[in-house]
Amino acid sequence: MPEFKEFKDSSALVAALADRVAELLRVGIRARDRASLVVSGGSTPLPFFAALSEKHLDWEEVVVTLADERWVEPSDAASNEQLVRRYLLQNRAALARFVGLKTEALTAAEGENDCAERLAGVPRPFDALVLGMGNDGHTASLFPQAARLKKALALDSGQLCMAITPPAAPHERMTLTLPTLLQSREIILHIVGSDKRIVYEKALAEGPVGEMPIRAILRQTFSPVTVFWSP
Repeated sequence: MPEFKEFKDSSALVAALADRVAELLRVGIRARDRASLVVSGGSTPLPFFAALSEKHLDWEEVVVTLADERWVEPSDAASNEQLVRRYLLQNRAALARFVGLKTEALTAAEGENDCAERLAGVPRPFDALVLGMGNDGHTASLFPQAARLKKALALDSGQLCMAITPPAAPHERMTLTLPTLLQSREIILHIVGSDKRIVYEKALAEGPVGEMPIRAILRQTFSPVTVFWSP
């Protein structure tokens, strides 16, 4: 069962989350002279990115990558890479090294091998993985009813990343596979609002993983999961 941390408001959550992730990165740097951080896109993590970017740590020893990416150019407003560069890789965190998932390939499927080569250079296990969750129970780009979902969730898939196309959401995606996501010292699920609390409670209930892929994260025993939630 994940540890559930409830905060009075988003500001309190952001401050605590930035402190926690910064400490995880410091621990990684002390242990192996470098650390890795995996983050997600969307609007929810933006205040967290800004707070984390101001933290005192040896950012030049930190590698940042993404849990998933839309197959669009980094200049596109839909790009997660653009969000990370604009909101996280600023201030002190500007010294960190970023590894993007979007390659020069025309399609995500064609970019799988190059993306995997990039990810191979990111220290694993990741020191911290910060995930979000959609109202449909997806996390990263592991969407319900996606054609390749079962393969992306397979613990023996052998792939670091996989091209996947959501049934409804726009853009082809590249996502880290479940076994890659689970190579994390700590997984943090960052959710805000009463609607997400309801979705989370539903995900904890019995039901197929394919219906709500976040269940694959919540039910696994490889890596500890902490939920950070505020109204």
